[in-house]
Amino acid sequence: MENTNALQNPNSEWTTHRGTWITNVVIVVLLKLFFSSIPGISAEASWTLLNVAYNLGSFIMWHWIMGSPFDTDQGSYRGLTLWEQLDDGEQFTPSKKFLTAFPIVLFFLGTHYTHYDLPTFLINLMTLFLSLAGKIPIMHQVRLFGINKKEE
Repeated sequence: MENTNALQNPNSEWTTHRGTWITNVVIVVLLKLFFSSIPGISAEASWTLLNVAYNLGSFIMWHWIMGSPFDTDQGSYRGLTLWEQLDDGEQFTPSKKFLTAFPIVLFFLGTHYTHYDLPTFLINLMTLFLSLAGKIPIMHQVRLFGINKKEE
């Protein structure tokens, strides 16, 4: 029998392990508690800060940083973001569905708890679009305006 673990990308295969999704939830809960504990920050502002921090952080992690720190791939992932490496580029896997749905749920929670205030709604919506833009299948390996373009 062939060892399939040797064929997996160690940079992204951790997302399929048990506990990855709950870790994401725990990080968000801890971030919410942190923002809520800052003196002078309202509950509404803490929800907006949570959405902005999560969406910007996930954008940087999944869609900005490129390559793999492991040399086992011989540079084959050099020009790919972590999102593009995830599940070997296959679309609509359980991990990708979760990572797409989670910021949407967070957006709805933030919108509700900010009482549908228009300025905070727009801030949350803009960061949600930033987070989701790279996740849609048509954007796979697409670089807008040449930003983060693979070096030849």
